[in-house]
Amino acid sequence: MKGKKILLIDDEPDILEIISYNLQQDGYEVSTALNGIEGVKKAEEIIPDLILLDVMMPEKDGIETCQELRAIKKLDKTLIVFLSARSEEYTQLAGYQAGANDFIVKLIKPKILRSKINALLKLTNQEFKSNSVIEIKDLVIDKENFRVSKNGQLFLLPKKEFDLLHLLASNTNKVFTREEILEKVWGSEVVVGERTIDVHIRRLREKFGLNFIQTSKGVGYRLVL
Repeated sequence: MKGKKILLIDDEPDILEIISYNLQQDGYEVSTALNGIEGVKKAEEIIPDLILLDVMMPEKDGIETCQELRAIKKLDKTLIVFLSARSEEYTQLAGYQAGANDFIVKLIKPKILRSKINALLKLTNQEFKSNSVIEIKDLVIDKENFRVSKNGQLFLLPKKEFDLLHLLASNTNKVFTREEILEKVWGSEVVVGERTIDVHIRRLREKFGLNFIQTSKGVGYRLVL
């Protein structure tokens, strides 16, 4: 992972020091920020491959910071991962709704954290075996530029939402099982919560319509156009 840039945003210097040290062992270029305001400025300067972000911070909390980061066009391909002591379901849902790609609860062992980050960044280099552009009726998915349009309206999706939509659109006649989705979108090396797929499906439905993705009860999901 040499050359990959990671930005850590956390108001606890000790946490920044420990995580920085561990990630540097894997060859990452690590930058740090002590609050959301400083973090957004630094993210625009260095364009990191991944941002590891705390929720509870002074001046600007992590949810607001994530929303602001997601509004910056040149950070479209940057992964955003929350690392927080807050483990409540509503906090994790708020994180995903703000545009996060993953949510990790603090006190995770450094080796496990490194493994998860390695897996996440490895997935950004993988591509599904399909055409660069998928066109289905009024839906156009441009994989090379991470752009989606429907009825001419442009949508800039967080990476995991984009990958999930691209997977479902790659075969609209197929019901993708939850296991297939987890493996192809998140990867077998990445451990995510049971609600992760549901949150991303709900967010796609909110953007494209309630009937956009059909649930096959007890099996999985398929795209309906």
